[in-house]
Amino acid sequence: MTGYVLTFGETMGLFRAAEVGDLADVGEARIGVGGADSNVAIGVSRLGAPAVWVGRVGDDGLGRRVVKELRGEGVEVRAIVDPSAPTGLMIKERRTPHTTRVSFYRAGSAGSRLAPGDVDGDLVRGAALVHLTGITASLSPSARALALEVIAVARDAGVPVSFDVNHRPSLWPDGDAAPVYRDVAAGADIVFAGEDEAALLTGVSPSDPEALARALVEQGPALAVIKRGASGSLAFTEGVVTRRPALTVPVVDTVGAGDAFVAGFLRGRLDGAGVADCLELATIAGAFACMGPGDWESMPRTGDLGLLSDDDPVTR
Repeated sequence: MTGYVLTFGETMGLFRAAEVGDLADVGEARIGVGGADSNVAIGVSRLGAPAVWVGRVGDDGLGRRVVKELRGEGVEVRAIVDPSAPTGLMIKERRTPHTTRVSFYRAGSAGSRLAPGDVDGDLVRGAALVHLTGITASLSPSARALALEVIAVARDAGVPVSFDVNHRPSLWPDGDAAPVYRDVAAGADIVFAGEDEAALLTGVSPSDPEALARALVEQGPALAVIKRGASGSLAFTEGVVTRRPALTVPVVDTVGAGDAFVAGFLRGRLDGAGVADCLELATIAGAFACMGPGDWESMPRTGDLGLLSDDDPVTR
């Protein structure tokens, strides 16, 4: 396999309430899988590029489902089966028709036991691009060490590195995530962050997205992308600011939209597209992800990309 995007991290089982309401009252749930890193791998794969995901899963049904689902989406899976730890679980609750609450049950999970050596160095050196998230760097000291190890191998081999901050406060109940994220960002070529995440790394006001992007680039990466949700996005590289408005679509579930955005942007980079075209593809991918439930199920395939600008609602 050549020209692939390599991701690694924790992918979990996902129970999604089938109805709006408190979990004490909801009668049914749907089972799936989700994880920021594997979501990006799926998004890239659906857009026609090879993707590889590495992670640890338990020797259990949820672990087998993770492997099955990712392979079914065309992702090359390098799963380490850990017989002494369970696959993590997240539960999505729709407390109102327009809000989603996500609870994580990952303490002691197989994914949190990622460690140096789990990602083969040759796999890193053969990639077109390596992508990781702040979630992986937050799971445990050993997972953090793996993240820094992979970055070092990629940098030595001249493989570009993409980093999505994807801050999860629940993983830092008693610690400061910012120094860890800065270490990772310093080794990355591209950094993606929401406004509050960029402010965490830089100390710049979250109300000034251009200043946030400039400050991120000062920390080492060549390109910074600020994800602003309904306000669109902004990229900064080589002294040039590029802005892209969001698309207006009916929103069902925003979970996973940021991962779809990243997947779209990276897919454009693989083709050598300019920043404006990468933002365009990222925006379309993120909009699709908002229009259905699940972490990745609504991400677009290449043939879907023109649908949001098509005036004919029926294709025959």
